[in-house]
Amino acid sequence: MQTNTLRNRLVLFFAAFLAMFALGGCAGFFNRDAMRVSVAGIEPIEGQGLEMRFVVKLRVQNPNDAPIDYDGVALDLDLNGRAFASGVSDQRGTVPRFGESVVSVPVTVSAFSVARQAFGFANGDTVSKVSYAVRGKLAGGAFGGARFADSGYVDLPGMGASGY
Repeated sequence: MQTNTLRNRLVLFFAAFLAMFALGGCAGFFNRDAMRVSVAGIEPIEGQGLEMRFVVKLRVQNPNDAPIDYDGVALDLDLNGRAFASGVSDQRGTVPRFGESVVSVPVTVSAFSVARQAFGFANGDTVSKVSYAVRGKLAGGAFGGARFADSGYVDLPGMGASGY
């Protein structure tokens, strides 16, 4: 009976030790600031059939004291609240501490996505701004990577009601 009690106490001790170690190791991640990601550029590349393809260049800024290593990138782009383009890349690299990197991701726009956007504009409303949302993930690292998101508006020149 004493060996069971001793074994139970040892198991409990090691479980408590591992829990404290795990929480202590994660403490640095709880105070981590979110990455800042913005679209730095878009360049057309060759597509297949009815699809359009682009390379989206993302400027990733790391406001933290530790570098962010990544091994793969996933990206979704919405326009006017509708899915528009998506892409992935097996690119790997590091965003340095208190630094930035430009990450290139090829994305695909299907003909149906283009048609859906065109029908949205064809309803007769005057559109001067287009809303966008970019969501994605830099994969890798000890905890599966870092997610990012950015959104805003793009002004369309000459499309406003005032004609300016």
